[in-house]
Amino acid sequence: MGALEEAYLSLEEPPRSDHLWRYTPWRRVHPTGDPNEIPSGISTPEISLTMLDGREISGITIETENEISAPFDGSPTSISFLRAITNGKAIHVRIPDNWRSKVPMVLDIKPTGGLEAAHIHIEVGKFSEATLLTRVQGGFEWLGLLRTGVTGDGSHLSDVLVNKSQGGPLVRVDALRLGRDSSLTAGTVSAGSASTKADIRYLLDSPGANLSVLGSLLSTGEMQLDHHIEINHIASNTFSRLGWHTACGGHSTSVGTGMLRIEKGAKQADAGQVFHNLLLSEKARANSIPELEVEENDVVGCGHGTANGPVDESQRFYLMARGLSDKEAEDALVAAFLNSTLSEMGSEDVHQWLIEAVEDALSDL
Repeated sequence: MGALEEAYLSLEEPPRSDHLWRYTPWRRVHPTGDPNEIPSGISTPEISLTMLDGREISGITIETENEISAPFDGSPTSISFLRAITNGKAIHVRIPDNWRSKVPMVLDIKPTGGLEAAHIHIEVGKFSEATLLTRVQGGFEWLGLLRTGVTGDGSHLSDVLVNKSQGGPLVRVDALRLGRDSSLTAGTVSAGSASTKADIRYLLDSPGANLSVLGSLLSTGEMQLDHHIEINHIASNTFSRLGWHTACGGHSTSVGTGMLRIEKGAKQADAGQVFHNLLLSEKARANSIPELEVEENDVVGCGHGTANGPVDESQRFYLMARGLSDKEAEDALVAAFLNSTLSEMGSEDVHQWLIEAVEDALSDL
């Protein structure tokens, strides 16, 4: 047994009182249901990286490494477990200094039907500009996805993950650290997997770091989605915004929890988070809990909010009066609701690609 396995097994099962595990306990999404077990035989899904226009990648290196440390500490349970089961198989994507491309890259992750896991580490060089679209599609029994990364000083990264998978649970852990005067647009687009537990964290410990976190999620049928987003401001003059939109239909359940921390010394920090949930059926459920911890008095702003509600009937009536059926009108309103965050995730080409990636999911409502 290696050090990473021993580190995980030394941990106690996290209690339901823990903010992260309040709604979806670790036992429920563990691949065997026994938190004291590290199952053998977990494979790596197929992973490929290409340009959106079909060209080969130039100037970027992709290597498999034995071990890559997380850029900062997150939840010890899930990150330790995923590091243990992906040990020796981490994928390191390096974007060199001053690398720029207006054409997005597409990182495809294709599970093959079993218990699978991947660790992908993204290293963005100084003053680089890149867009990375990560697409998860295919069926699986259980999938663990650990995504870690650092952005170099003065760089800009648009990082969008699209979940179109079938099966579940999907356990996702993100830990990204922003460099000085760097900017990160981080998008989550979800229209797949029966069960998702996500722990998404960002660290702003360098002055001038700028973060935009956007969610555009559609839950249908019996789906259960649980996303925890945590943003930690440590350095001065940092900026973050979180906008999270979820449309819930059928008997699905969605949970969104946000933890926004501004630590002592993060002077002139500017932060805010807003959750919006659109309820499409009487059986659908959505919970959003934005929370703040502010230890610094000298801040530009710090706010949070949440709103739940059904489709606006006056808007539905307006569209039906112009010839749309009831289903067509609702689909249009849901699309507009999700598009309000989807449209901010990248360029026109990225926006169109994202729309095409998820538009078929509306038929499942």
